[in-house]
Amino acid sequence: MDINEYLRNVTIKTAKGERESWDSYFKRLSKMIAERSTCVHRKVGALIVKDKRILATGYNQPPSGFPHCDEIGCIRDDLNIPSGKNQEICYGLHAEQNALMQAAKFGISTDGATIYVTHKPCSVCARLIVNAGIKRVVYIEGYPDPLTDFFFQMCKVELIGGEDSEER
Repeated sequence: MDINEYLRNVTIKTAKGERESWDSYFKRLSKMIAERSTCVHRKVGALIVKDKRILATGYNQPPSGFPHCDEIGCIRDDLNIPSGKNQEICYGLHAEQNALMQAAKFGISTDGATIYVTHKPCSVCARLIVNAGIKRVVYIEGYPDPLTDFFFQMCKVELIGGEDSEER
């Protein structure tokens, strides 16, 4: 049989939905990215995706060149700052911030993209996400910041949360 005859007889089987959804795949990758974090409290991973292609990734960590949290210790613990309070007093950047900074550093547009995050973004990150032009946020675990919901609702950013959240 030559190639022409072979190609005339090719049949394409209908997929049976055996592959995981894109949302599930990217959420799973966000968990893997979070494993790089050296935070002693919460490991968070984020990836920015457009047209099913990964644009940038990030995890919570101090700025490049600064000692990691497992080396220098946690300033929040040392100052007895409770979770959710005084977010600015921390050596680390959030995963979303690092992903956005990576995209900016390498000149990658995030306009119209989706960001997948292991944890729902805080309201500081929500503001950055909005201004970066990201239109969809998919997260796995919640975070108690009602201002995040307000920003996304007012700015028409789709927010999809929970372990079972899936692509439309």
